[in-house]
Amino acid sequence: MKIFRNIPAAVKLYSALKQFNPYKAAIEDAKKKGDYERERENIQAAESIWSKHVMDMFGAQLVVHGKENIPSKGPVVFIGNHQGYADIIAYFAALSPSLAYGYVAKDDLGKIPFYGPWIVRIRSVLIKRNDPRASMRAIDEGIELIKKGFSLMIFPEGTRSKGPEPGSFKRGAFKLATKPGVPIIPVSLNGSYKMYEETGIMKGARIDVKVHPPVETKGLSRQEEKQLCLDVEKTVKDGIRELQEIQENCNRNL
Repeated sequence: MKIFRNIPAAVKLYSALKQFNPYKAAIEDAKKKGDYERERENIQAAESIWSKHVMDMFGAQLVVHGKENIPSKGPVVFIGNHQGYADIIAYFAALSPSLAYGYVAKDDLGKIPFYGPWIVRIRSVLIKRNDPRASMRAIDEGIELIKKGFSLMIFPEGTRSKGPEPGSFKRGAFKLATKPGVPIIPVSLNGSYKMYEETGIMKGARIDVKVHPPVETKGLSRQEEKQLCLDVEKTVKDGIRELQEIQENCNRNL
């Protein structure tokens, strides 16, 4: 029954992909010519316009805290929590107006008709879950993109929490930033699970995103790298609790 009730939402999402179309030729042309700066400019525009359109289409409210911590230039690695399917849309709407980036995402996303090719086109890296060797190859692929100036976002939980409580962070995800020595931007998100996972029906919701100050990763010892992982995880999870309190206070004042 939920499948049928979500058909209108699926149609809306697929129709929204046309927002990407004006940028397809420019992205592919820039990629072919190795003009990474122009490629990133067009990716950024496509991500920003598409995500805002989808958020508006579903009546979702996005509140971004810490905008001053979003860099205007990369490469950086965004590390954030993963509550639901709407995260990609919400994070794009929050971050891509300032900086283009791709995702380290499960390979299933790349198989979705029409949408999958765009995930790849914006310089995302697809990863096979539960395949350690494939995961390491994906991290290496991501590092090569970072060396070319592209930024990425990774979800170190490895899967959706489907609710407000985040899972444990996997240390391997941090290699994406520590190996090339680029800054990590921790990001906390709350409320995206209400757009789908809470009821199984796609709908609008309030989503809060908090962008934390950058964390440098250059020249770390093994022990310092381990501590960095723990510190970033704490920062993200503390941020989630802060956003939950903000939303609870807003609901009480309604």
